[in-house]
Amino acid sequence: MYGGDEVSAIVIDLGSHTCKAGYAGEDAPKAVFPSVVGSIDQMDVDDCDNLEKDSGPVLDSKNIVRPFDSEKSKGKRKLYVGSQALGYRRDHMEVLSPIRDGVVADWDIVESIWDHAFRDCLLIDPKEHPMLLAEPSSNSQQQREKTAELMFDKYQVPALFLAKNAVLTSFASGRVTSLVVDSGGGSTTIAPVHDGYVLQKAVQSSPIGGEFLTDCLMKSLESKGFTVKPRYSFKRKEIRPGEFQRVIASDIKECVCRAPDTPYDGLYSTAS
Repeated sequence: MYGGDEVSAIVIDLGSHTCKAGYAGEDAPKAVFPSVVGSIDQMDVDDCDNLEKDSGPVLDSKNIVRPFDSEKSKGKRKLYVGSQALGYRRDHMEVLSPIRDGVVADWDIVESIWDHAFRDCLLIDPKEHPMLLAEPSSNSQQQREKTAELMFDKYQVPALFLAKNAVLTSFASGRVTSLVVDSGGGSTTIAPVHDGYVLQKAVQSSPIGGEFLTDCLMKSLESKGFTVKPRYSFKRKEIRPGEFQRVIASDIKECVCRAPDTPYDGLYSTAS
C-alpha cells in the first residue's frame, strides 16, 4: 500500500487529439504530444523493394535506422510516436489514431504511446511508479479490464487507479458536485458529477469536437480563396496531404475563434 503525499505517481491522460503525461501534484504535465502515430505497413515496404530489386533480404526492425523519436515494431508494421517522429516524412507512412468515437480501437498504438511517454518523455521505469490514468466518463468495463491487464502484465506497475475525466476536472475546480462539459478533439461529453462520482445514466455525448471545428475552418478558408501553406512545403515533401494544413488551421481556431453569445440554433435561424 501507498501512504502519505509523496508517492511519485504518474498521471497519463490519453485523448483523441493529445496525450499528456506527468507527475501527480505538479501544476502542468511534463510531456504533451500528439496521440496519433505514424504507421508503415512492412508488406508495402517489402513489395516496393521487390520491385526495385530482383532479390533481397526482408526488412525487419534491425534494418530500420531510428532517426527520431519512438519507433516500435508491432507485427508487420512500424509505429512512429511523438511530434518529432511525425514531422519526418517517410514513404508509405499513414497517420493513425488509436481512438475512434471515444473508444480505444487499436491497443498496439496505445502501447506505443505509453512506451513513448514512459521511456522517451518521462524517462522512468513504470515498475517503480503507481499509475493514475484518466479515462472517458462513458468507458466500458471491457476497456477498463484491458487497460488494467496491460498495466499490470506488461508494465508491472505497483498500483493503478482509473479515474473518470469528469471527476478529475471537477476536483481540479475544487468541487465534488458539478456539471462537466468536456469538448475534446473527437467528441464532446457532458457528465454530471455528484459527491465525486459520475452519474453514468445521465452522461451525454456528441461526435462534434475540436476536429470538426478545424474542418469547418479549413473549408471556410478555402471558400474565400486562402491557401494554407506550411513552411516545410517550401523545401520538402509533405508527410500526408493536408496533415500540416490542419495543424495551422487548428492554431488559427485556438487563437482567433470564440464561442458565440447567441445559441447555435438561434444564430443560424437568424442568419437564414
